[in-house]
Amino acid sequence: MTLSALTAQATRQDNFATQVLSQLKQDILSGFYNPGEKLRMARLKERYNVGVSPLREALSQLLVEQLVVVENQRGFKVHPTSQAELQDIYQTRAAIEALCVGQAIDLGDDAWEASILAAAHQLKKSAPLLDDTLQNSQQWEKLHHNFHTVICLGCQSPALMQVRLGLYEKASRYRNLWLKQHMVDNAVFDANFKEHDELVETLLKRDKEKAVSMIKSHLLAPYVLLKDSQF
Repeated sequence: MTLSALTAQATRQDNFATQVLSQLKQDILSGFYNPGEKLRMARLKERYNVGVSPLREALSQLLVEQLVVVENQRGFKVHPTSQAELQDIYQTRAAIEALCVGQAIDLGDDAWEASILAAAHQLKKSAPLLDDTLQNSQQWEKLHHNFHTVICLGCQSPALMQVRLGLYEKASRYRNLWLKQHMVDNAVFDANFKEHDELVETLLKRDKEKAVSMIKSHLLAPYVLLKDSQF
């Protein structure tokens, strides 16, 4: 086999491994697998149509991301949930997001302000997605996360943004597990929309103290809803 053929094969394998990792990770975050559930290779091979090698590679990466744990050298299982972890994730996420927002107000330019307005407009247009179906709610959540990401991008710190993303993903797992057991309350989303409007106004005014306080309160609101749940 020629060098170019070997390189092409390696690239395909890398792309395939990345795809498997993405699919498995999404299944864990969405609650397809239950907390503490053993991830049996036979089932994983069938679901993702892959061999053991790319699966072990994906599981090793998810171990680093603390989404799976090793079960006494006998394989992997989904990272368990706990009230202590839930509290830690949400409080740390609120602190990191507040740091991003404060720094974004200091460093963000006109393009940053324009991107906030565009993301907020797109999120408002997505309101019809908030019906009683989990799939539509998750589509809305993607736009919601994009809105918050745009706000934080003004901080101009890739390191902060990477930490923020990891905390968002871990928080989303708890939220998705809760949504599997409860109906969506539109009153919660109505309050959410009002907070977004006020947040956008505060950011554009460059009121750093108020914006930091608002983002902390905004992100901790779901924790109040989730903290008494059994996962």
